[in-house]
Amino acid sequence: MWHYHPDLLAVPVPRYTSFPTAAEFGALQPADHRKAIEAVSGDVSLYVHIPFCEKICFYCGCNTGTSGRQARLHAYLDALHREIQTVSALLPSGTQVRRVSFGGGSPNALSPMDFARLVDALTAQFGLTDPIFSIELDPRSMSDEWAGVIQAVGIERASLGVQTFAAHCQQAIGRVQGEDLILRTVDQLRDAGVTSLNFDLMYGLPDQTREDLTDTLHRTRVLGADRVSLFGYAHVPHIVPRQKVIDGDRLPDQEERFAMASLGYAYLCTHGYTPVGFDHFAKPGGDPLAHAALGGGLHRNFQGFTDDDAPNLIGLGASAISSFPDLHVQNEKNAGRYRMRVSQGALATANGVRRTAQDRYRGAVIERLLCHGHARIGACLLAEVHPRLAPFIERGLASVDEGWLSILPDGLPYARTIAALFDTYRQDSQRRFSSAV
Repeated sequence: MWHYHPDLLAVPVPRYTSFPTAAEFGALQPADHRKAIEAVSGDVSLYVHIPFCEKICFYCGCNTGTSGRQARLHAYLDALHREIQTVSALLPSGTQVRRVSFGGGSPNALSPMDFARLVDALTAQFGLTDPIFSIELDPRSMSDEWAGVIQAVGIERASLGVQTFAAHCQQAIGRVQGEDLILRTVDQLRDAGVTSLNFDLMYGLPDQTREDLTDTLHRTRVLGADRVSLFGYAHVPHIVPRQKVIDGDRLPDQEERFAMASLGYAYLCTHGYTPVGFDHFAKPGGDPLAHAALGGGLHRNFQGFTDDDAPNLIGLGASAISSFPDLHVQNEKNAGRYRMRVSQGALATANGVRRTAQDRYRGAVIERLLCHGHARIGACLLAEVHPRLAPFIERGLASVDEGWLSILPDGLPYARTIAALFDTYRQDSQRRFSSAV
C-alpha cells in the first residue's frame, strides 16, 4: 500500500509524546516543580506509575521490576501515598482532576486490596468526583478479584498487553500467554464494566512473519478490541540491557518491518477501525478516541494519542512525568532515591525542561502533524525546514499549500520523520531513538 523509501527512514526519530522530548531533559530544581503545581490553572489529569510486574518480558523498555519482593513493593506504595499527600496539598483550591490513568509496569501486579487503597487515597486527597479511570493490565496477572475491584472503582478504559498470539514469538520475547487467557481476561473486563478495551500489539518481533501478524490482527478483531495500538518493536539492547536475550539476527529487517506496518494498517482500516495517527486504531461506533480523531479533538501526551485536552498532566510515582504548559518534569527513576525524597515530604523531582515560546510553537506544529496530518506553518519556519522537507514533497509524501503543510496518504508512515524536521534539539542530540516504522 505504501512505497518504501529506506533513505527517509534511515535516521531513528522520537515518538514525540512531548516536545521537547525526554531526551532533552536536564537537571531541574524541586522549587521549579513546586511552582508549576502551585500555579496550575485549568483541569488536571493524573498518571500513577506502578513500576512492577509479576514477570519481566525480554523486550520491555519500561521502568519496571519484579513484584516478588513484597517488602520492596509495600515500601514503594508507602512512598506513593506520601507523594499523593504532598502533591495534592500544593494544588490550588478548586482544581478539578478529570482523569486518572494507572500504568507501569503492570498495576495489577499489586494486590486488589492495595490498589483499592490507592484509589481511596487519590479520591480523598485530590477530591475526585467521577473522573475517567483507565488502567494498563497484564493478562497473566488478571483474576476475578481484580475484576471485582475494577468494577467497584468504575474503571471504563483498559489496555491489555497482548503483543502477539504467535506462540513462537511469545517464547522469543518472554511473554507466554495463550488465547484462552486473553479471552478470559476480556470477558472479566467486559463483565466488570470496561467499555473501551485496547490491545497493545507489536510487529518486527523475532521470527515473526506477515502471516503471524495477520493471524494476531484477526484474533484481536474477533475478541472485540475497541482500540488497537500497533507498535514496531524497538531493539536497543545498548539502552535496555534485558533485550540482550533477544537474538537480533532473528528480527525482520527494515523493509520487512515496513511491509508489516503497511499490512497492519490496511487490515485494520478495512475491518472496521478508524486510523488514529499512524499506529493507533479505534472503532468509530462509540469509542471516544475515534470520535476525537474524526472530530479534530485528538491530542498527544506522554501516554500517546488521547482525547484528553487537560492542559496539566501530573505524574505520580518513580520515573513518572508531569507536563505543564511551560514545564516538563520527571520524577526520580531510581526507586530507592524516590522513596527517600518523598518520605521527607519533598517532591521527587529529578530532571525536566522549561518550554520556551518557540518550544510551544514547534510542539504545536508537531502535535498537529501527528494527530491531524496537517499544520499551518509560519513563513520563517517553513523557509527553515523547506530544504529538508523537499525530498518528501518530491516523492508525493507531503505538500505545502498557502502555508499549510499536509502529510499525504502515502506519507503516513513517514509522519514522525516529517515532524522531526521541526525539532531543533534533534539535530545535536546523541540519544538513540527507535525507527519511525
